[in-house]
Amino acid sequence: MTDVLVLHGPNLNLLGQREPQVYGHETLADIDAALARAAVEAGVGLESFQSNSESELVGRVQRAPADGVGFIVINPAAFTHTSVALRDALAAVAALVDVPLAAGERLPNKWAMYDLIRRGTVQLVQPETTRLGGITE
Repeated sequence: MTDVLVLHGPNLNLLGQREPQVYGHETLADIDAALARAAVEAGVGLESFQSNSESELVGRVQRAPADGVGFIVINPAAFTHTSVALRDALAAVAALVDVPLAAGERLPNKWAMYDLIRRGTVQLVQPETTRLGGITE
């Protein structure tokens, strides 16, 4: 039985290499190791799963109840903005926390940020103010 399932979306396998000035130098293996230590300390089972494939993530979410998963923590990465299929699969599970590293750093204007917030797809918006016309836009 896995108490907690941690899902990592596309390109998170490149953490530490890809744009470290934005995402930091910590690798996905570092994050998973820290999560595993915390799970042992808390006495809960933990499984981490990363995929660059939307269908693999949806399939893992759909199998979660049969595997006894009680809670899902997810950073869907780019699928935060584009995957209705992943969102629908997640809506079918009881407990979920969406944990993005950041969002908004590639948005072309402030109105796109509002859409992310309105849809409830992110809890943290990190706009690149130099691309959006500065912090007073």
